[in-house]
Order: sequence, then structure tokens, then C-alpha cells
Amino acid sequence: MATISSTPIVIDGKGHLLGRLSSIIAKQALNGQKVVVVRCEEINMSGSFFRNKLKYHDFLHKRHIVNPKKSGPFHHRAPSKILFRTIRGMVPHKTARGTAALKRVKFFEGVPPPYDRKKKVVVPQALRVLRLKPGRKFCTLKRLSHEVGWGYKDVVDRLEEKRKVKAAAFHQRKVKQFHDLSRKHS
Repeated sequence: MATISSTPIVIDGKGHLLGRLSSIIAKQALNGQKVVVVRCEEINMSGSFFRNKLKYHDFLHKRHIVNPKKSGPFHHRAPSKILFRTIRGMVPHKTARGTAALKRVKFFEGVPPPYDRKKKVVVPQALRVLRLKPGRKFCTLKRLSHEVGWGYKDVVDRLEEKRKVKAAAFHQRKVKQFHDLSRKHS
């Protein structure tokens, strides 16, 4: 990711560690790169699920005394919003530069239609299998979000199953076309 391209980079969040991925996205956004993260619900957090759940419940208890509904802090439950807030903490979001950087980043649960046909990349510096010692505990944002009140886990799972079936059919068609073409030329 050395050069900045005008087209957004589409990152598949599955198997990445939350903090490491967030820091890389934050830096890219501040440098002017547009970034789209799909499958935010499959992002991993190091540490056991129970420990992360306790930490999130501590965060849920923090509230503004005067008018919590209006003044915040707002506790978003969706995995995409958890990722957004993590990145926001790494960006000077109260300056014009930071606000512009956050506008360059988009987050989605699952893979919505414009991005299901785009090339997706991974970030090796943030992959759990490369960064976390084997045997260490980890949890997914999907399970954590579901436990603290995110209600769309089943919907996202159902839509992802449909997308995977369509992608497999598309792949079969492409392989068949390739084999037909290679037989024709040989």
C-alpha cells in the first residue's frame, strides 16, 4: 500500500486482528487513501471471549450523568461501528484533516452488492494466523456484538450464505469457460 490510488482498496476483514487492522487503515486514510472494509463481523480480537465481553460491559456502564441519550458516550453494538470507533480513536477526528480521513473509510457487515464483484485484499501485518501465537485465545466481533445486543447476526449469516452460493456458481462457470477455451487452442 505504498502508493495512493483513486479507486478504494477493498479489505476483507475475515481473520484480521482488530487493533492492528485499525492502525493500518487509520494511517492509509490520513494519507488520502479511500478504504472499504467488508465482513467486519469476522474480525478477530485477541484475548478470550469472556474477557472481551467483560471489557465491553465495562464500556457500556460509562455514561454521561446529565442526559445520556443526548450527550453520549454512544455504545454502538454493530461490528462495523466497533471497528469505526477503534479507528476514530487513532485519528485526530476533531480536526478537519481527521474528519476528512474518516469520510474516506467505509465499513460493512457481510459483502454488499457493489463490493462482491471487486477484488478484495488482506493485510499481512494484521492477520491473526501470522501475528497471534498458536494456542492463544481470540474471539470474533460477530459473537461479541451479538452478546451485547447486535440483532442482525442471523440476517448477515443468511445473506452471506446466499452470496457464497452465487460466488461458487460464478466460479464454476469461469472454470468451465477457461477449460473450453484451453481445449479450443490446443
